Amino acid sequence: MTMLDDVVVAGVGMHPFGRFPGLTLKDLARVAIIRALTDAGIGVKDVDAVYSSNAMGGLLQGQEMVRGQTVLREVGIEGVPVVNVENACAGGSTALAQAVMAVRSGSSDVVLAVGFEKMFVDDLARTLDALESAADLEVVRGLGIQFTAIYAMRLRARIADGVLSLRDLADVSVKSHANGALNPYAQHRKKVTAEQVLESREIADPLTLLMCSSLSDGAAAVVVARAGVLDSGGRPTVRVRASQSGSGVTTDPGGGISIATQCAERAYAEAAVSPGDIGVAEVHDAMAPAELLYAEQLGFCAPGAGAEFFRSGATEIGGSLPMNPSGGLASRGHPVGATGLAQISELTWQLRGEAGERQTKRPRLALAHNSGGWLEGEAAAVNVHILERMQPWD
Repeated sequence: MTMLDDVVVAGVGMHPFGRFPGLTLKDLARVAIIRALTDAGIGVKDVDAVYSSNAMGGLLQGQEMVRGQTVLREVGIEGVPVVNVENACAGGSTALAQAVMAVRSGSSDVVLAVGFEKMFVDDLARTLDALESAADLEVVRGLGIQFTAIYAMRLRARIADGVLSLRDLADVSVKSHANGALNPYAQHRKKVTAEQVLESREIADPLTLLMCSSLSDGAAAVVVARAGVLDSGGRPTVRVRASQSGSGVTTDPGGGISIATQCAERAYAEAAVSPGDIGVAEVHDAMAPAELLYAEQLGFCAPGAGAEFFRSGATEIGGSLPMNPSGGLASRGHPVGATGLAQISELTWQLRGEAGERQTKRPRLALAHNSGGWLEGEAAAVNVHILERMQPWD
């Protein structure tokens, strides 16, 4: 039985993540959009509104102000509201949150959320400068500090406290790359060993190259609709059980909970579930070892127990709570504006039972955590979504 404001994920689609020098933003987005519309069983004229996510098109491609409109018109979607969303690495999930809100409010029945990014350009320095702008430039400009360094400082503190070891950081990276090797949309589809991870080039101590997400081109799209408006085609129905957003909070010198934890707690309350009910999760591991931190912040294990939780095998594809079966950001890839919607695509496939070799054990509930930008060491934007498979598994 559904409620009047139930929102379903009617269709998902992706362009593979990677390096595509001959493709434009329009080329990348077109593939993801058409695949999502086809998956939903609809055409371009069935879309009531669009929320379009891109972070760096202005700085890297020179296209400002109307990025979404330029892309959507190429596909044949015009005359409807197109809202451009820019929210650093959380842009894709922010577009989804706005799409869900539009359906729940009654203003639209069928809404498309799309994210696209082209990070490979002719000058690496331009891309790195664009990434730096995801933080408060009055604070970080000229310091050379990007999110890699912030993750590194957090992990070093855990290692110094004896909570984590270098081997933990390597092993979680091994797991991520093994999952990515099973994902046809992933940028890095090669398994690695712990030794290879630890011996790869140092990026920011203790992080090495094989622990980190790399530059990426790609796109992802999601169609959400009011329950009952579109025919499911006989496939399992996936509904949005919770959608919560937040902005960075001022760091409390005495501790305090992160914005990721705050968003997750609100999402659990909205969905009337607990962390233990989640069957599969995609988390924002821009550095693969961040999965260990987010396991704690999202309530999947006790504070300080992230490494123990991982070592138990719980986060493996066959474990009790698989995390990042897609390969996560470090292996699947991280084209900034598309990442949050790639997470939703993966979880939709998992809940439908369409994930192929990386299919997890009959999950009913799935959680996506996507964060972006930095303010004083805290994420500037966070979104947490919980999806639910409505039909029982056979």
